[in-house]
Amino acid sequence: MGIDDTEQEEYFVSRLWEAGAFVMGRNTYEAMAGYWPTSDHPSAEAMNEIPKVVFSRTLKTADDWPETRIADGDTAEEIAKLKAEPGKDLVAAGGTEFLHSLIKLGVVDEYRLWVLPAVTGKGAALFPELGEAVKLCLVKSTAFPSGVLELCYVPADK
Repeated sequence: MGIDDTEQEEYFVSRLWEAGAFVMGRNTYEAMAGYWPTSDHPSAEAMNEIPKVVFSRTLKTADDWPETRIADGDTAEEIAKLKAEPGKDLVAAGGTEFLHSLIKLGVVDEYRLWVLPAVTGKGAALFPELGEAVKLCLVKSTAFPSGVLELCYVPADK
């Protein structure tokens, strides 16, 4: 759902440029690769130029979207390798299945949650059943004129 808020859009694009790489699963890659390369959306330049890593054991090529490569090894090991590389932060994008796997592996260092002033009434749960509560600490919040909020949390144990 789109919210018309120029200030929020400019902020979001500036945050995109701070990403060293986007990591995502195959389903998200396939959806985004069909959209971003030809998009004129304000985020398109960043989405196309920032390196992307697709986690998939079945995808053979990632030629549909510039600056994309495939990681087909163990997810925790691949994330550790990416984190060890010099440069900017990794940003996980997309589907709940992949994001749930990152949460369960304990490799998420920060959660950036965007709250939109709208109610859909349905959707996938952000956090999978983990067996025990994960305490988070709010480190930053940003409010925009449209009512959109960005909430930044870190795990309390990190």
